[in-house]
Amino acid sequence: MKIKVENLTKKFRDTVAVNNLSVTFEEGKLIALLGPSGCGKSTTLFMLAGITPVTDGKIYFDDEDITDMPAQKRGIGLVFQNYALYPHMSVLQNICFPLEMEKVPKKERIERAKEMAKLVQIEDYLDRKPSQLSGGQQQRVAIARALVKKPKILLLDEPLSNLDARLRLEMREEIRRIQQETKITTIFVTHDQEEALSISDQILLMKKGEIQQLDNPQNLYDQPVNTFVADFLGTPPISFLPGKVCENGFLMDDESAIIRMDCFSSIPDQKNIIIGIRAEAVRICSEEEAHTKAQITNLYTMGKETLATLKIGSKEVRMYIFDDIDLQLQQEVFIRFRKKGMHIFDGETTERVL
Repeated sequence: MKIKVENLTKKFRDTVAVNNLSVTFEEGKLIALLGPSGCGKSTTLFMLAGITPVTDGKIYFDDEDITDMPAQKRGIGLVFQNYALYPHMSVLQNICFPLEMEKVPKKERIERAKEMAKLVQIEDYLDRKPSQLSGGQQQRVAIARALVKKPKILLLDEPLSNLDARLRLEMREEIRRIQQETKITTIFVTHDQEEALSISDQILLMKKGEIQQLDNPQNLYDQPVNTFVADFLGTPPISFLPGKVCENGFLMDDESAIIRMDCFSSIPDQKNIIIGIRAEAVRICSEEEAHTKAQITNLYTMGKETLATLKIGSKEVRMYIFDDIDLQLQQEVFIRFRKKGMHIFDGETTERVL
């Protein structure tokens, strides 16, 4: 089922949690609502679910306006952050409960519950109580309970935040597998960029209740529309160098360094810009090939990767050491930048220029 929202707004007294959001989510996709705490992603999800009333705007499931429709009539499955399982019921009873409320005959609801339990791989735990399960198993029960109603849309609110790192990895892969098997349109809220990048078909990145960019994960990383998107995505974080275009290239704000590259020739002279440089875009080279020079200030070994911090003038950038190069702290090196992983933003609006 396709989801479309038009000018969706939610106000809590004087606070605007979601501001004039217009977006379309295609049928059968796994979409992440991503952003920092307080950006409006959970509020958006709860408006889609019918839990939080809309202040203004419209919500459509396919072509049906469901803005004022009660939650129980929307055909959605909802999984909460804290699972919300009934502690006195067995796993089977928890999964069956939504069908029991809909007066589905006992034989049918048990068959459907067992089918969902098999899908989420907890068929061996049907007689256990939630307290006898691990966090990951409880999450599977919550997903099975949401799916047993055969919803048109599955909504998940920070479904992995209560799990440890290893279980998070396992469960996000499981969510992707379940979504692909069921082909159900799924929207999940997260503040974890790695989680969103790894399993989503699309990511809606939000800031202060407003959309920043809706795109597939790779485009979001490779073609950020502004400095906020570039800064929010990527580990290690992108490095920013503010300055202006000059006839010889790019002059940093404090005039502590100059970078000479052909790409600046297409930007008006003296224009204020911000260069965003990802660690994978920086390479050590010969003086003849160099765009600028830098000084090694730190070296970090992280398993198979080595990350260096370089000082260009008064600013620092990060660089992966891909080759077997013997580098020393305080050593001066010549560097160049690959176009992939280097971004240029307007110094005033912070929007992408190149």
